[in-house]
Amino acid sequence: MKPRRLDKLRDNIKEKDREIIRLLNERAQISVQIGKVKGEDGIDVYDPAQEAKVHGYLRELNSGHLPQEAVTAIFREVISASRSLQKPTTIAFLGPEASFSHMAARLHFGESSRFFPQTGIARVFDEVEKGAIDWGVVPVENSLEGSVNITLDRLITTILRIRAEMYLRISQCLIASAKNMKDIKRIYSHPHALAQCQVWIKTNLPNCALGEAESTAAAAQMVRGKKDEAAIGSLLAAQIYGLNTLAEGIEDNSSNMTRFLVIGRGESDPTGNDKTSLIFATPDLPGSLHRALASFARRKLNLTKIESHPVKERLWEYIFFVDMMGHVKDKEVKSCLRELKEKTTFLKILGSYPKEEGRL
Repeated sequence: MKPRRLDKLRDNIKEKDREIIRLLNERAQISVQIGKVKGEDGIDVYDPAQEAKVHGYLRELNSGHLPQEAVTAIFREVISASRSLQKPTTIAFLGPEASFSHMAARLHFGESSRFFPQTGIARVFDEVEKGAIDWGVVPVENSLEGSVNITLDRLITTILRIRAEMYLRISQCLIASAKNMKDIKRIYSHPHALAQCQVWIKTNLPNCALGEAESTAAAAQMVRGKKDEAAIGSLLAAQIYGLNTLAEGIEDNSSNMTRFLVIGRGESDPTGNDKTSLIFATPDLPGSLHRALASFARRKLNLTKIESHPVKERLWEYIFFVDMMGHVKDKEVKSCLRELKEKTTFLKILGSYPKEEGRL
């Protein structure tokens, strides 16, 4: 391509960029007006149902060369910046910085939000419950290791509601201050991460000693400045702690996914593609669980998850965590919950929220 032809195309791009910037600023001005109305009406700045609808119609609008993932990522940041113009959004997550909870929070809320690492899942709940932080992001289940019991325990007693969900593929990397993998003599990480990468380690670094850390992010902190030590962690950890990425995707199972929940006050409005999470206990009688589940089956309500969980205070007693398709404002869901209340000894709605696209 001749230079003059290239210059002409680049000038065309510049003109498009000017138009994009103009439209983005017009959008931002409207967003500020929306923020004022929300403030007057006592509506939360973060509205997961509305944001899900925005991403939905953007998928319908996108018929060009940009992949849908790129459009989603671009508008995630546009929405995040718009939110911050209305009111700064604060999010608590299981720390330290660069943990997978941090990654999930950033992917959901965007870079214009303010993130605050907490020392444990319980602290995430505590900070949001007392109003010090707006929202919390907590892991609830992993495709390889199952449910996160601390999160389930707190969901039983918390005043907060589930407002959104997100899924994050857990991809592990070998990260270090060193630039060559041949220099590595010891690898640190969380025990789960070491276990998830054991085949790769035996194949590629069989003579390396292994050391445990409290988290993958803590391991990244430990190896900073060490010439012969590496950590197993995320690309975000390498970015935040100034480390080199020596190898990517070293996990033995590429289907490792973690589901996270956004917790906070209030309720999410229906989107037409929602989940409802609830917990219940049944009488200690034969067939009581079957009778409870019949309430869902008769109305053809799809259960995407049912799991028993021990009651800490009472030995050998269990409650059931259920995720189902639908919203508490849907007619059939309302009817089901009324009937379920009569068949259970305990029933709590944890929240109705937009289902993440492409996930059960």
